[in-house]
Amino acid sequence: NPHLEKMKEDILYHFALGTGTHDFPALFGDVKFVCVGGSPSRMKAFIAYIAEELGLGGAGCDYPNICAGTDRYAMYKVGPVLSVSHGMGIPSISIMLHELIKLLYHAKCSDITIIRIGTSGGIGLEPGSVVITRQSVDATFKPQLEQVVLGKTVIRSTNLDEQLAKELMQCSKEIGQFNTVIGNTMCTLDFYEGQGRLDGAICLYDEEEKLQYLKNAYDSGVRNIEMESSVFAAMCNLSGVKGK
Repeated sequence: NPHLEKMKEDILYHFALGTGTHDFPALFGDVKFVCVGGSPSRMKAFIAYIAEELGLGGAGCDYPNICAGTDRYAMYKVGPVLSVSHGMGIPSISIMLHELIKLLYHAKCSDITIIRIGTSGGIGLEPGSVVITRQSVDATFKPQLEQVVLGKTVIRSTNLDEQLAKELMQCSKEIGQFNTVIGNTMCTLDFYEGQGRLDGAICLYDEEEKLQYLKNAYDSGVRNIEMESSVFAAMCNLSGVKGK
């Protein structure tokens, strides 16, 4: 964003951080991996796990929330790894990603990999399986994010890094603990009707129609359903960040 260069100070409102109050290169300049997920508690548990894996922490260690000045998101850091919550749905993760990408820019980070981790609804897979997303598709199975900007509809690509998918699949084979597949992830606008559930407050279709829709999704290459991947993929592409 060329407008950032004209700003005296850039305030990341929802992180409670700002270039006028924080030294971004000192705080985040060594970051190489960013892992994002829905809930703050899950991302704190994740950073504790990473700290132990990297030998940078152990039982009883505390990991302070860098964004403690706000209740919108939570952020934790251990070594070169940043763990950030993004809330639920496209609007919430979109706001977080705008500020995260700016944070990485102001910190002068390079060669960054961002990975979104979280639970999702599987299609045709055993519970507990891991899906590595090839591309995010919308509820009509198209690999795109449709967004309105200044009153005009823009279409953005939601393909993700193929080489990173292969590397993650190789890691899964070496670990050998999870059934792992590479497939498309369908991103919906809500949890109930958008995902074909029958137990929402409103449901104007029957079970047969639901099952046919899920079969069509599977036949198109969809292996799981969630609510954030499309904007995640689109923003990684637009900002030149390797994401998965």
